[in-house]
Amino acid sequence: MMTEKAGPFPLQPVILSGGSGTRLWPLSRESHPKQLLPLQHESLSLLQQTAGRVSASELFLPPLLVASHDHRFLVAEQLRSCGIVPDSILLEPMGRNTAPAIAVAALHCHRQDPARILVILPADHRIDDEEEFQRAVQVAATSAAAGSLVTLGITPDHPEPGYGYMKMGPTDETVAGVWHLAGFTEKPSLAVAESYLEAGNYLWNSGLFIARADTLLRELAHYAPEVLEACRLSLEGAERDLDFLRVGEEAFQRAPAISFDYAIMEHTTQGRVVPCDPGWSDLGSWQALWKEGSRDSAGNTIRGRVVADGVRNSLLHSDDSRLLAAVDLEDMLVVTTADSVLVAPFQAGGKIGQLVETIKLQGHPEATEYPLCHRPWGSYETLAEGGGFKVKRIIVKPGGTLSLQYHQHRTEHWVVVSGEASILKADSQHVLQENQSLYIPAGTPHRLSNISDAPLTLIEVQCGAYLGEDDIVRLDDIYGRKVPEAPSRNS
Repeated sequence: MMTEKAGPFPLQPVILSGGSGTRLWPLSRESHPKQLLPLQHESLSLLQQTAGRVSASELFLPPLLVASHDHRFLVAEQLRSCGIVPDSILLEPMGRNTAPAIAVAALHCHRQDPARILVILPADHRIDDEEEFQRAVQVAATSAAAGSLVTLGITPDHPEPGYGYMKMGPTDETVAGVWHLAGFTEKPSLAVAESYLEAGNYLWNSGLFIARADTLLRELAHYAPEVLEACRLSLEGAERDLDFLRVGEEAFQRAPAISFDYAIMEHTTQGRVVPCDPGWSDLGSWQALWKEGSRDSAGNTIRGRVVADGVRNSLLHSDDSRLLAAVDLEDMLVVTTADSVLVAPFQAGGKIGQLVETIKLQGHPEATEYPLCHRPWGSYETLAEGGGFKVKRIIVKPGGTLSLQYHQHRTEHWVVVSGEASILKADSQHVLQENQSLYIPAGTPHRLSNISDAPLTLIEVQCGAYLGEDDIVRLDDIYGRKVPEAPSRNS
Protein backbone atom coordinates (compact mmCIF):
# COMPACT_ATOMS: atom_id res chain seq x y z
CA MET A 1 0.00 0.00 0.00
CA MET A 2 1.35 3.43 -0.94
CA THR A 3 2.37 5.46 2.07
CA GLU A 4 5.11 7.76 0.74
CA LYS A 5 4.76 11.27 2.10
CA ALA A 6 6.80 13.26 -0.44
CA GLY A 7 4.86 16.45 -1.14
CA PRO A 8 2.11 18.26 0.77
CA PHE A 9 1.30 15.48 3.23
CA PRO A 10 -0.29 14.42 5.53
CA LEU A 11 -3.74 15.30 4.20
CA GLN A 12 -6.96 16.04 6.07
CA PRO A 13 -9.75 13.56 5.20
CA VAL A 14 -13.23 15.09 5.39
CA ILE A 15 -15.96 12.46 5.35
CA LEU A 16 -19.45 13.64 4.41
CA SER A 17 -22.02 11.45 6.16
CA GLY A 18 -25.23 13.44 5.90
CA GLY A 19 -27.19 11.68 3.14
CA SER A 20 -30.46 9.77 3.52
CA GLY A 21 -30.17 7.23 0.67
CA THR A 22 -33.91 6.81 0.05
CA ARG A 23 -33.30 5.02 -3.28
CA LEU A 24 -32.28 1.99 -1.18
CA TRP A 25 -35.51 1.97 0.85
CA PRO A 26 -36.64 -0.01 2.82
CA LEU A 27 -33.11 -0.91 3.95
CA SER A 28 -31.89 2.71 3.97
CA ARG A 29 -34.01 5.37 5.68
CA GLU A 30 -33.57 8.85 7.08
CA SER A 31 -33.05 7.48 10.58
CA HIS A 32 -30.55 4.84 9.38
CA PRO A 33 -29.16 5.78 5.93
CA LYS A 34 -27.07 3.64 3.60
CA GLN A 35 -23.66 4.90 4.76
CA LEU A 36 -24.37 3.36 8.17
CA LEU A 37 -25.28 -0.05 6.71
CA PRO A 38 -22.99 -3.02 5.90
CA LEU A 39 -23.95 -3.17 2.22
CA GLN A 40 -20.65 -4.49 0.87
CA HIS A 41 -19.19 -6.21 3.93
CA GLU A 42 -20.40 -8.76 6.43
CA SER A 43 -20.07 -6.39 9.37
CA LEU A 44 -18.50 -3.05 8.37
CA SER A 45 -20.73 -0.20 7.23
CA LEU A 46 -19.82 1.98 4.26
CA LEU A 47 -18.87 4.74 6.70
CA GLN A 48 -16.57 2.40 8.60
CA GLN A 49 -14.93 1.25 5.35
CA THR A 50 -14.45 4.87 4.22
CA ALA A 51 -12.94 5.91 7.56
CA GLY A 52 -10.73 2.83 7.61
CA ARG A 53 -9.47 3.62 4.11
CA VAL A 54 -7.96 6.90 5.29
CA SER A 55 -6.92 5.72 8.76
CA ALA A 56 -4.57 2.94 7.71
CA SER A 57 -2.11 5.17 5.85
CA GLU A 58 0.43 7.76 6.94
CA LEU A 59 -0.79 9.91 4.07
CA PHE A 60 -3.72 11.05 6.20
CA LEU A 61 -4.46 12.85 9.43
CA PRO A 62 -7.33 11.59 11.65
CA PRO A 63 -10.58 12.11 9.74
CA LEU A 64 -12.97 15.02 10.20
CA LEU A 65 -16.63 14.02 9.83
CA VAL A 66 -19.64 16.10 8.87
CA ALA A 67 -22.72 14.20 9.99
CA SER A 68 -26.37 14.66 10.79
CA HIS A 69 -27.33 15.56 14.35
CA ASP A 70 -29.83 12.67 14.25
CA HIS A 71 -27.09 10.11 13.50
CA ARG A 72 -24.44 11.44 15.87
CA PHE A 73 -24.34 8.63 18.41
CA LEU A 74 -24.45 5.88 15.78
CA VAL A 75 -21.66 7.55 13.79
CA ALA A 76 -19.52 7.91 16.92
CA GLU A 77 -20.17 4.33 17.98
CA GLN A 78 -19.29 2.93 14.54
CA LEU A 79 -15.96 4.78 14.60
CA ARG A 80 -15.26 3.71 18.18
CA SER A 81 -15.93 0.05 17.39
CA CYS A 82 -13.28 0.25 14.64
CA GLY A 83 -10.73 1.92 16.87
CA ILE A 84 -10.83 5.16 14.84
CA VAL A 85 -10.49 8.43 16.77
CA PRO A 86 -11.70 11.30 14.56
CA ASP A 87 -10.28 14.80 14.56
CA SER A 88 -13.80 16.16 15.09
CA ILE A 89 -17.42 15.35 14.27
CA LEU A 90 -19.26 18.43 13.01
CA LEU A 91 -23.03 18.11 13.35
CA GLU A 92 -25.43 19.53 10.78
CA PRO A 93 -28.83 20.42 12.31
CA MET A 94 -30.43 19.65 8.93
CA GLY A 95 -29.26 18.53 5.50
CA ARG A 96 -28.35 21.39 3.12
CA ASN A 97 -26.50 19.36 0.45
CA THR A 98 -22.74 19.17 -0.06
CA ALA A 99 -21.72 22.82 -0.57
CA PRO A 100 -22.62 23.93 3.01
CA ALA A 101 -21.16 20.70 4.45
CA ILE A 102 -17.85 21.31 2.67
CA ALA A 103 -17.93 25.00 3.64
CA VAL A 104 -18.15 24.31 7.40
CA ALA A 105 -15.38 21.71 7.11
CA ALA A 106 -13.13 24.14 5.21
CA LEU A 107 -13.80 26.91 7.74
CA HIS A 108 -13.02 24.56 10.63
CA CYS A 109 -9.76 23.38 9.04
CA HIS A 110 -8.76 26.91 8.00
CA ARG A 111 -8.65 27.89 11.68
CA GLN A 112 -5.97 25.26 12.24
CA ASP A 113 -3.98 25.68 9.01
CA PRO A 114 -5.13 27.70 5.96
CA ALA A 115 -2.86 25.66 3.67
CA ARG A 116 -4.10 22.29 4.88
CA ILE A 117 -5.21 20.09 2.00
CA LEU A 118 -8.63 18.52 2.41
CA VAL A 119 -9.59 15.20 0.81
CA ILE A 120 -13.41 15.32 0.72
CA LEU A 121 -15.01 11.89 0.62
CA PRO A 122 -18.66 10.80 0.53
CA ALA A 123 -19.19 8.21 3.27
CA ASP A 124 -21.36 5.95 1.12
CA HIS A 125 -19.12 5.02 -1.83
CA ARG A 126 -17.32 1.78 -2.61
CA ILE A 127 -13.61 1.73 -3.46
CA ASP A 128 -11.95 -1.65 -3.99
CA ASP A 129 -8.40 -0.72 -5.03
CA GLU A 130 -6.96 1.30 -2.16
CA GLU A 131 -3.50 1.51 -3.72
CA GLU A 132 -4.92 3.12 -6.88
CA PHE A 133 -7.03 5.43 -4.70
CA GLN A 134 -3.95 6.57 -2.78
CA ARG A 135 -1.98 7.07 -6.00
CA ALA A 136 -4.69 9.30 -7.45
CA VAL A 137 -5.03 11.28 -4.19
CA GLN A 138 -1.27 11.93 -4.08
CA VAL A 139 -1.30 13.25 -7.65
CA ALA A 140 -4.37 15.40 -6.92
CA ALA A 141 -2.84 16.76 -3.70
CA THR A 142 0.28 17.90 -5.57
CA SER A 143 -1.95 19.92 -7.91
CA ALA A 144 -4.13 21.17 -5.03
CA ALA A 145 -1.08 22.48 -3.20
CA ALA A 146 -0.67 25.03 -6.01
CA GLY A 147 -4.26 26.29 -5.62
CA SER A 148 -6.31 23.97 -7.84
CA LEU A 149 -9.69 22.44 -7.05
CA VAL A 150 -9.15 18.81 -7.99
CA THR A 151 -11.64 15.99 -8.38
CA LEU A 152 -11.09 12.32 -9.07
CA GLY A 153 -12.67 11.16 -12.33
CA ILE A 154 -13.47 7.48 -12.67
CA THR A 155 -12.46 5.88 -15.96
CA PRO A 156 -15.74 4.35 -17.27
CA ASP A 157 -15.84 0.74 -18.42
CA HIS A 158 -19.44 0.79 -19.68
CA PRO A 159 -22.06 3.40 -20.67
CA GLU A 160 -23.82 4.22 -17.38
CA PRO A 161 -26.75 6.67 -17.56
CA GLY A 162 -27.09 6.62 -13.77
CA TYR A 163 -23.86 8.55 -13.19
CA GLY A 164 -22.82 12.13 -13.76
CA TYR A 165 -19.94 12.71 -16.20
CA MET A 166 -17.00 15.10 -16.45
CA LYS A 167 -15.25 16.16 -19.64
CA MET A 168 -11.46 16.23 -19.68
CA GLY A 169 -9.85 19.33 -21.16
CA PRO A 170 -6.15 19.78 -22.01
CA THR A 171 -3.47 18.32 -19.80
CA ASP A 172 -2.16 20.40 -16.92
CA GLU A 173 1.44 21.22 -17.78
CA THR A 174 2.47 21.67 -14.14
CA VAL A 175 1.59 18.22 -12.70
CA ALA A 176 1.76 14.94 -14.60
CA GLY A 177 -1.47 12.94 -14.57
CA VAL A 178 -3.73 15.99 -14.16
CA TRP A 179 -6.13 17.45 -16.74
CA HIS A 180 -8.09 20.68 -16.84
CA LEU A 181 -11.78 20.20 -16.13
CA ALA A 182 -13.87 21.14 -19.17
CA GLY A 183 -17.44 20.57 -17.96
CA PHE A 184 -20.06 18.44 -16.25
CA THR A 185 -23.05 16.46 -17.52
CA GLU A 186 -25.77 15.19 -15.18
CA LYS A 187 -26.95 11.61 -15.82
CA PRO A 188 -27.14 11.50 -19.64
CA SER A 189 -29.34 9.22 -21.72
CA LEU A 190 -27.96 5.80 -22.61
CA ALA A 191 -27.22 6.93 -26.16
CA VAL A 192 -25.26 9.95 -24.92
CA ALA A 193 -23.42 7.79 -22.36
CA GLU A 194 -22.42 5.45 -25.18
CA SER A 195 -21.05 8.39 -27.17
CA TYR A 196 -19.06 9.53 -24.12
CA LEU A 197 -17.50 6.10 -23.75
CA GLU A 198 -16.56 6.06 -27.42
CA ALA A 199 -15.09 9.58 -27.27
CA GLY A 200 -12.68 8.55 -24.51
CA ASN A 201 -12.39 11.97 -22.85
CA TYR A 202 -15.29 11.65 -20.39
CA LEU A 203 -15.07 10.34 -16.83
CA TRP A 204 -17.62 9.42 -14.19
CA ASN A 205 -18.11 12.08 -11.53
CA SER A 206 -16.94 10.50 -8.25
CA GLY A 207 -17.90 13.36 -5.92
CA LEU A 208 -14.41 13.24 -4.35
CA PHE A 209 -12.60 16.59 -4.10
CA ILE A 210 -9.09 17.61 -3.07
CA ALA A 211 -8.20 21.25 -2.30
CA ARG A 212 -6.52 23.54 0.21
CA ALA A 213 -8.77 25.02 2.88
CA ASP A 214 -7.97 28.58 1.76
CA THR A 215 -8.64 27.66 -1.89
CA LEU A 216 -12.07 26.32 -0.97
CA LEU A 217 -12.94 29.46 0.97
CA ARG A 218 -11.69 31.71 -1.85
CA GLU A 219 -13.86 29.94 -4.43
CA LEU A 220 -16.87 29.83 -2.13
CA ALA A 221 -16.51 33.56 -1.46
CA HIS A 222 -16.47 34.22 -5.21
CA TYR A 223 -19.16 31.83 -6.47
CA ALA A 224 -21.34 31.05 -3.43
CA PRO A 225 -21.00 33.91 -0.91
CA GLU A 226 -24.41 33.20 0.65
CA VAL A 227 -23.31 29.65 1.46
CA LEU A 228 -20.02 30.80 2.93
CA GLU A 229 -21.51 33.58 5.07
CA ALA A 230 -24.24 31.36 6.52
CA CYS A 231 -21.71 28.65 7.32
CA ARG A 232 -19.27 31.13 8.82
CA LEU A 233 -21.97 32.39 11.20
CA SER A 234 -23.09 28.86 12.02
CA LEU A 235 -19.53 27.87 12.95
CA GLU A 236 -19.08 31.00 15.04
CA GLY A 237 -22.22 29.96 16.94
CA ALA A 238 -21.15 26.32 17.26
CA GLU A 239 -21.43 24.58 20.63
CA ARG A 240 -19.38 21.71 21.96
CA ASP A 241 -21.65 18.73 22.80
CA LEU A 242 -19.74 15.81 24.31
CA ASP A 243 -17.45 14.63 21.47
CA PHE A 244 -19.33 16.66 18.85
CA LEU A 245 -19.24 20.22 17.54
CA ARG A 246 -22.81 21.31 16.86
CA VAL A 247 -22.98 24.18 14.33
CA GLY A 248 -25.54 26.94 14.87
CA GLU A 249 -28.95 25.88 13.60
CA GLU A 250 -30.47 29.25 12.71
CA ALA A 251 -27.50 30.41 10.63
CA PHE A 252 -26.95 27.03 8.96
CA GLN A 253 -30.59 26.88 7.91
CA ARG A 254 -30.06 30.08 5.91
CA ALA A 255 -27.41 28.42 3.74
CA PRO A 256 -28.77 27.63 0.24
CA ALA A 257 -29.26 23.89 -0.21
CA ILE A 258 -26.94 23.32 -3.16
CA SER A 259 -24.35 20.76 -4.20
CA PHE A 260 -20.65 21.62 -4.39
CA ASP A 261 -20.70 20.66 -8.08
CA TYR A 262 -23.39 23.21 -8.91
CA ALA A 263 -22.12 25.91 -6.56
CA ILE A 264 -18.40 25.77 -7.36
CA MET A 265 -17.05 23.10 -9.71
CA GLU A 266 -19.22 24.06 -12.69
CA HIS A 267 -17.99 27.68 -12.47
CA THR A 268 -14.42 27.69 -11.20
CA THR A 269 -11.50 28.28 -13.55
CA GLN A 270 -9.27 26.29 -11.21
CA GLY A 271 -10.98 22.91 -11.76
CA ARG A 272 -8.71 19.94 -12.44
CA VAL A 273 -9.35 16.21 -12.71
CA VAL A 274 -7.21 13.12 -12.10
CA PRO A 275 -8.41 10.05 -14.05
CA CYS A 276 -8.30 6.85 -12.02
CA ASP A 277 -9.84 3.40 -11.74
CA PRO A 278 -10.00 2.42 -8.04
CA GLY A 279 -12.95 0.04 -8.37
CA TRP A 280 -15.43 2.80 -7.53
CA SER A 281 -19.22 2.72 -7.27
CA ASP A 282 -21.62 5.12 -5.56
CA LEU A 283 -23.96 2.24 -4.63
CA GLY A 284 -26.81 4.63 -5.20
CA SER A 285 -29.53 2.17 -6.19
CA TRP A 286 -30.61 -1.42 -5.78
CA GLN A 287 -29.59 -2.08 -9.39
CA ALA A 288 -26.09 -0.78 -8.57
CA LEU A 289 -25.92 -3.19 -5.63
CA TRP A 290 -27.01 -6.00 -7.93
CA LYS A 291 -24.30 -5.11 -10.46
CA GLU A 292 -21.59 -4.77 -7.82
CA GLY A 293 -22.60 -7.81 -5.77
CA SER A 294 -21.60 -11.42 -6.30
CA ARG A 295 -24.15 -13.15 -8.52
CA ASP A 296 -24.99 -16.82 -8.83
CA SER A 297 -25.14 -18.82 -12.06
CA ALA A 298 -28.64 -17.47 -12.77
CA GLY A 299 -27.50 -13.87 -12.39
CA ASN A 300 -29.07 -13.35 -8.96
CA THR A 301 -27.68 -11.40 -6.01
CA ILE A 302 -29.06 -13.05 -2.87
CA ARG A 303 -28.64 -12.06 0.77
CA GLY A 304 -30.27 -13.40 3.91
CA ARG A 305 -32.75 -16.29 4.29
CA VAL A 306 -33.83 -16.71 0.69
CA VAL A 307 -35.08 -19.67 -1.39
CA ALA A 308 -35.29 -18.99 -5.14
CA ASP A 309 -36.73 -21.30 -7.79
CA GLY A 310 -36.66 -20.28 -11.47
CA VAL A 311 -35.46 -16.75 -10.59
CA ARG A 312 -33.08 -14.98 -13.00
CA ASN A 313 -31.16 -11.68 -12.98
CA SER A 314 -32.82 -10.47 -9.78
CA LEU A 315 -31.91 -9.14 -6.34
CA LEU A 316 -33.48 -10.91 -3.37
CA HIS A 317 -32.64 -9.45 0.03
CA SER A 318 -34.08 -10.58 3.36
CA ASP A 319 -32.97 -8.34 6.21
CA ASP A 320 -34.70 -10.15 9.06
CA SER A 321 -35.34 -13.66 10.29
CA ARG A 322 -38.27 -14.35 7.96
CA LEU A 323 -37.80 -16.61 4.97
CA LEU A 324 -38.10 -14.93 1.57
CA ALA A 325 -39.27 -17.38 -1.11
CA ALA A 326 -39.53 -16.45 -4.80
CA VAL A 327 -40.60 -18.41 -7.88
CA ASP A 328 -40.20 -17.66 -11.62
CA LEU A 329 -39.09 -14.04 -11.42
CA GLU A 330 -36.82 -12.19 -13.84
CA ASP A 331 -35.23 -8.73 -13.56
CA MET A 332 -36.96 -8.18 -10.23
CA LEU A 333 -36.14 -6.55 -6.92
CA VAL A 334 -37.59 -8.05 -3.72
CA VAL A 335 -36.44 -6.65 -0.36
CA THR A 336 -37.88 -7.50 3.04
CA THR A 337 -37.14 -5.95 6.43
CA ALA A 338 -38.75 -6.43 9.82
CA ASP A 339 -41.51 -3.94 8.98
CA SER A 340 -41.64 -3.48 5.19
CA VAL A 341 -41.55 -5.31 1.85
CA LEU A 342 -40.55 -3.82 -1.50
CA VAL A 343 -41.36 -5.56 -4.80
CA ALA A 344 -40.47 -3.86 -8.09
CA PRO A 345 -39.05 -4.58 -11.55
CA PHE A 346 -35.49 -3.34 -11.91
CA GLN A 347 -36.49 -0.75 -14.52
CA ALA A 348 -38.70 0.94 -11.89
CA GLY A 349 -35.82 1.38 -9.45
CA GLY A 350 -35.61 5.10 -10.22
CA LYS A 351 -39.10 5.59 -8.82
CA ILE A 352 -38.30 4.34 -5.31
CA GLY A 353 -37.42 7.81 -3.99
CA GLN A 354 -40.78 9.08 -5.24
CA LEU A 355 -42.51 6.08 -3.64
CA VAL A 356 -40.90 6.89 -0.29
CA GLU A 357 -42.27 10.44 -0.51
CA THR A 358 -45.76 9.00 -1.12
CA ILE A 359 -45.40 6.68 1.88
CA LYS A 360 -44.31 9.65 3.99
CA LEU A 361 -47.25 11.82 2.83
CA GLN A 362 -49.63 9.02 3.80
CA GLY A 363 -48.25 9.15 7.33
CA HIS A 364 -46.50 5.78 7.47
CA PRO A 365 -43.51 5.93 9.88
CA GLU A 366 -41.77 3.22 7.84
CA ALA A 367 -40.88 5.92 5.30
CA THR A 368 -38.24 7.36 7.61
CA GLU A 369 -38.00 5.33 10.82
CA TYR A 370 -36.12 2.06 11.19
CA PRO A 371 -37.32 -0.74 13.51
CA LEU A 372 -33.96 -0.77 15.29
CA CYS A 373 -33.38 2.57 17.02
CA HIS A 374 -29.88 3.51 18.20
CA ARG A 375 -29.21 5.57 21.28
CA PRO A 376 -25.96 6.67 22.96
CA TRP A 377 -26.37 3.91 25.55
CA GLY A 378 -27.25 1.13 23.06
CA SER A 379 -30.38 0.32 21.05
CA TYR A 380 -33.98 -0.81 21.21
CA GLU A 381 -36.32 -2.59 18.81
CA THR A 382 -40.10 -2.84 18.92
CA LEU A 383 -41.08 -6.53 18.71
CA ALA A 384 -44.85 -6.23 19.03
CA GLU A 385 -47.52 -3.65 19.80
CA GLY A 386 -51.27 -3.37 19.97
CA GLY A 387 -54.06 -1.70 21.91
CA GLY A 388 -52.55 -0.54 25.19
CA PHE A 389 -49.28 -2.51 25.01
CA LYS A 390 -45.85 -2.48 23.38
CA VAL A 391 -42.99 -4.97 23.67
CA LYS A 392 -39.37 -3.94 23.09
CA ARG A 393 -35.99 -5.61 23.12
CA ILE A 394 -33.47 -3.28 24.77
CA ILE A 395 -29.68 -3.71 24.52
CA VAL A 396 -27.47 -1.58 26.77
CA LYS A 397 -23.76 -1.55 25.97
CA PRO A 398 -21.22 -2.05 28.78
CA GLY A 399 -21.10 1.10 30.88
CA GLY A 400 -24.25 2.45 29.21
CA THR A 401 -26.72 4.39 31.35
CA LEU A 402 -30.19 5.57 30.39
CA SER A 403 -31.43 8.93 31.63
CA LEU A 404 -33.07 9.31 35.02
CA GLN A 405 -36.68 9.61 33.88
CA TYR A 406 -40.33 8.91 34.48
CA HIS A 407 -43.39 8.37 32.27
CA GLN A 408 -46.73 10.03 32.76
CA HIS A 409 -48.95 7.56 30.90
CA ARG A 410 -47.32 4.13 30.89
CA THR A 411 -46.03 1.43 33.20
CA GLU A 412 -43.02 -0.72 32.34
CA HIS A 413 -42.09 -4.29 33.22
CA TRP A 414 -38.44 -5.24 32.64
CA VAL A 415 -37.20 -8.83 32.29
CA VAL A 416 -33.44 -9.42 32.02
CA VAL A 417 -32.52 -11.88 29.26
CA SER A 418 -28.74 -11.70 29.63
CA GLY A 419 -26.22 -9.60 31.50
CA GLU A 420 -26.60 -7.70 34.76
CA ALA A 421 -28.76 -4.61 35.23
CA SER A 422 -28.50 -1.95 37.88
CA ILE A 423 -31.82 -0.14 38.30
CA LEU A 424 -32.61 2.90 40.38
CA LYS A 425 -36.37 2.87 41.16
CA ALA A 426 -37.51 5.89 43.14
CA ASP A 427 -35.08 5.86 46.11
CA SER A 428 -34.12 2.17 46.01
CA GLN A 429 -31.38 0.38 44.04
CA HIS A 430 -31.93 -3.04 42.45
CA VAL A 431 -29.53 -5.43 40.72
CA LEU A 432 -31.18 -7.87 38.31
CA GLN A 433 -29.66 -10.87 36.58
CA GLU A 434 -30.92 -13.35 33.98
CA ASN A 435 -34.65 -14.25 34.33
CA GLN A 436 -35.24 -11.62 37.03
CA SER A 437 -37.72 -8.79 36.56
CA LEU A 438 -38.89 -5.44 37.94
CA TYR A 439 -42.08 -3.40 37.61
CA ILE A 440 -41.96 0.40 37.13
CA PRO A 441 -45.28 2.20 37.83
CA ALA A 442 -46.20 5.34 35.91
CA GLY A 443 -44.77 8.50 37.48
CA THR A 444 -41.91 6.66 39.22
CA PRO A 445 -38.40 8.05 38.57
CA HIS A 446 -36.07 5.30 37.38
CA ARG A 447 -32.73 4.74 35.71
CA LEU A 448 -31.31 1.63 34.00
CA SER A 449 -27.55 0.96 33.80
CA ASN A 450 -25.32 -1.85 32.57
CA ILE A 451 -22.72 -2.44 35.26
CA SER A 452 -21.04 -5.44 33.59
CA ASP A 453 -18.44 -5.86 30.84
CA ALA A 454 -20.93 -7.62 28.54
CA PRO A 455 -24.00 -6.25 26.73
CA LEU A 456 -27.21 -6.19 28.77
CA THR A 457 -30.32 -7.50 27.00
CA LEU A 458 -33.79 -7.17 28.44
CA ILE A 459 -37.41 -7.29 27.35
CA GLU A 460 -39.57 -4.27 28.18
CA VAL A 461 -43.35 -4.59 28.27
CA GLN A 462 -45.16 -1.23 28.26
CA CYS A 463 -48.82 -0.85 29.21
CA GLY A 464 -50.94 2.28 29.14
CA ALA A 465 -53.31 4.50 27.23
CA TYR A 466 -50.45 6.33 25.48
CA LEU A 467 -47.17 4.66 24.51
CA GLY A 468 -45.46 7.32 22.38
CA GLU A 469 -41.70 7.85 22.59
CA ASP A 470 -42.28 11.43 23.72
CA ASP A 471 -43.78 10.25 27.04
CA ILE A 472 -40.41 10.72 28.73
CA VAL A 473 -39.57 13.35 31.34
CA ARG A 474 -35.80 13.35 31.81
CA LEU A 475 -34.54 14.43 35.22
CA ASP A 476 -30.85 13.83 34.52
CA ASP A 477 -28.90 12.63 31.48
CA ILE A 478 -25.17 11.98 31.10
CA TYR A 479 -25.43 12.46 27.30
CA GLY A 480 -26.68 16.03 27.48
CA ARG A 481 -30.17 15.37 26.15
CA LYS A 482 -32.97 17.72 27.14
CA VAL A 483 -33.73 17.95 30.84
CA PRO A 484 -36.52 20.33 31.99
CA GLU A 485 -35.51 23.12 34.34
CA ALA A 486 -38.46 22.42 36.62
CA PRO A 487 -40.07 19.13 35.62
CA SER A 488 -43.76 18.82 36.35
CA ARG A 489 -45.53 15.51 36.51
CA ASN A 490 -48.76 17.22 35.55
CA SER A 491 -47.46 18.78 32.33
